[in-house]
Amino acid sequence: MTSSDRSRRTFLKGSLALAGTAPLLAGSLRAGEGGGDLLAYVGTFSSPLQDVLPTQVDLPPGNGRGIHVFRVDRATGAMTAVGVQEMGTSPSCLALNAAGDRLYSANETDRQGDDKQGTVAAFAVDRADGSLKPLGSVRSGGAGPTYVSIHPSGRFLLVANYFGGSVAVLPIRKDGRLGEPVDVKVDAGEIGPRKATNAPPGSFAISGHDRTHAHMIQADPSGRFVIHVDLGLDRIFVWKFDEKTGTLTPNEPHAVALPPGDGPRHFHFHPNGRWFYSIQEEGSTIVLFDYDAENGRLAPRQTISTLPPGFAGSNFTSEILVSADGRFVYAGNRLHDSIAIFAVGADGALTYVGEEWTRGDYPRSFSFDPTGRFLYCCNQRGDNIAVFRVDPQTGGLAFTGHYVPVGNPSHVVFLDLAEVR
Repeated sequence: MTSSDRSRRTFLKGSLALAGTAPLLAGSLRAGEGGGDLLAYVGTFSSPLQDVLPTQVDLPPGNGRGIHVFRVDRATGAMTAVGVQEMGTSPSCLALNAAGDRLYSANETDRQGDDKQGTVAAFAVDRADGSLKPLGSVRSGGAGPTYVSIHPSGRFLLVANYFGGSVAVLPIRKDGRLGEPVDVKVDAGEIGPRKATNAPPGSFAISGHDRTHAHMIQADPSGRFVIHVDLGLDRIFVWKFDEKTGTLTPNEPHAVALPPGDGPRHFHFHPNGRWFYSIQEEGSTIVLFDYDAENGRLAPRQTISTLPPGFAGSNFTSEILVSADGRFVYAGNRLHDSIAIFAVGADGALTYVGEEWTRGDYPRSFSFDPTGRFLYCCNQRGDNIAVFRVDPQTGGLAFTGHYVPVGNPSHVVFLDLAEVR
């Protein structure tokens, strides 16, 4: 059975049901609170990854079942299981379009075709109830697609292929389906050392310095430039983007270097568009860059650890997010299993405020709900999502007591049905 065949399996009513249909899920949604539903789509590791990627020993077996769907209580942050879009690959990263009627997933595998590529899937979202209808999948332009984002124009999907060491641009057709890549760029250069420059004392955090590993790709706020990181090369690349053709052209300069071995993983722009924060997986640091939006240039200005003073041992960072008001930055620590909290100064510089235990194992990513009042942490190895209330004054996180059981959660995105009607 092909991955596209598997992706055509219908939604199941309830996360524990073994059989069902899309109409059943739609009915369960409509039986909720009416037009104000807030939904969460959770991407998971859902395939036997040890068989697919035997060299990636830190990945667990795929306990998820595809894209899990939850209804979210706006007042408490609690999540109630609604259904599952079953998939035979691991939809580890999700992206919703601005209209809220299309969902895209990076299916982290290398099983597609003789050239060992992964796939990206498209789904139509029913604007009445949030249910998904598969629109097919296409090759991602490399093995192990781990990140997808939508260009601000809404006409292209950007893909980072971790195991293929490449990035790709896929056209989004008028009906939401994806076309084959219109551009693929393969990373090249000198691989960084296995020991990170800024690793904590006693660290054995070695993950991606065996080859090139494109880990994230996203356009800048204007859409004129596209930025991607390669963990193995310790580089952040900047591309000029042709919005008519979807092609990438190297910017000048084309890349900025991070300290050898530190391994850039993810990044996030400050709401003002002038400050750019990069998190390093093996160095356990955040680097603040000043961003020249006119020329697409990055200039480093501050490096700060994601770990508390005195920490020793191994840690892998994961996610980085800036709060919507721009006052705080949040950074995920795996093995230390914490979310570090930083205050943003008047010049964008960060000050360590504290940390919060994630209430689970190996926080792969976290997301804010649309209001920014709650933070949802995907504890990948803990098979749960922990829900935290965000203090808007201090940036602190308070555990709500809500654990959401889901196998190997990787990424959460939200759809507010009240806004898309």
